[in-house]
Amino acid sequence: MLARVACNIYWLSRYLERAENTARLINVHSSLLLDLPKSLGVGWEPLIAISGGEEQFYELHDSAKEEEVVIFLTSDDSPCSIFNSLSCARENLRTTRDLIPREAWEQLNDLYLWSKRTLANGLPKHHRYTFLRDVIRQIQQINGLLHGTMSRDQVFTFLDIGRYIERADMVSRVLDVRSANLLLMTQTQTQQQEGQSQTQTQTLSLKPFESIQWMSVLKSLTAYQMYRRATGLVRVRGKDALRFLLQDPEFPRALYFCLEQLEMHLHSLPNNGATQSSLNRLRRQITSANLSLLADQPQPLHDFIDALQVSIGYIHSRIDSSYFSGRVH
Repeated sequence: MLARVACNIYWLSRYLERAENTARLINVHSSLLLDLPKSLGVGWEPLIAISGGEEQFYELHDSAKEEEVVIFLTSDDSPCSIFNSLSCARENLRTTRDLIPREAWEQLNDLYLWSKRTLANGLPKHHRYTFLRDVIRQIQQINGLLHGTMSRDQVFTFLDIGRYIERADMVSRVLDVRSANLLLMTQTQTQQQEGQSQTQTQTLSLKPFESIQWMSVLKSLTAYQMYRRATGLVRVRGKDALRFLLQDPEFPRALYFCLEQLEMHLHSLPNNGATQSSLNRLRRQITSANLSLLADQPQPLHDFIDALQVSIGYIHSRIDSSYFSGRVH
């Protein structure tokens, strides 16, 4: 297979996964804000942090208000927007249509054109949930079609590698921002003292809302019901959620599962030694971590997740240099 073709297939899958994940994050975050008291000051900044688009967003906006964040993550010309991801996925599939079932191209093209029409007229708040739900469902239909109709050859191999690299990256981003950075919040309160307005900044613990917070983490990754099945627990606890999302070998969005799938696919490819070694190191990082301790310590957890993200990025770099020759996607 040509390096150009392999690169396009890989990024087709990554962009589809990214669009689906972003749509789910927006819907789940909207629900989270309804469950938490407004006094906690939890806003829309976490979604910008998860997307990795902070620099570009704040070049355009002074503050992360709901409308600006939603537009940025759905329709703006940013690398992390749903529309941009669908556009890039469509372009990568257009150039490889002879290798992918025709029905997949037709579905993705229809999804792209439909989303373009919808977003061009603005996305009303009362239509947002339905739009995002439909994006998720249509992408899942495309992935189901690809999984059910494609031969298990190198085309499918690079398709699956892209899916699991993107999925592993998203798991790490959601855990980093939602669990580490939201465990402690800064709340600004204005109090009247002696006839003068004084602003005080104090640290406010989200401990009383821990279960809601970790439930949001799980739902962001469509993991809540499988977590309940795997643990048999009603209440969501940080250490159990972390263990499930990082170490579970059977849940397809758990980081450990993603690494197992990557290893299986890379085993069938040549020149895989360096990438396999990186995968093994990352797996050891995950399995040897004291998750019970990390769940209650924001900064160590952030540092741990940050190290995982660096490792995932290095694995992508190894795949890129080994099979795509550093091609621009």
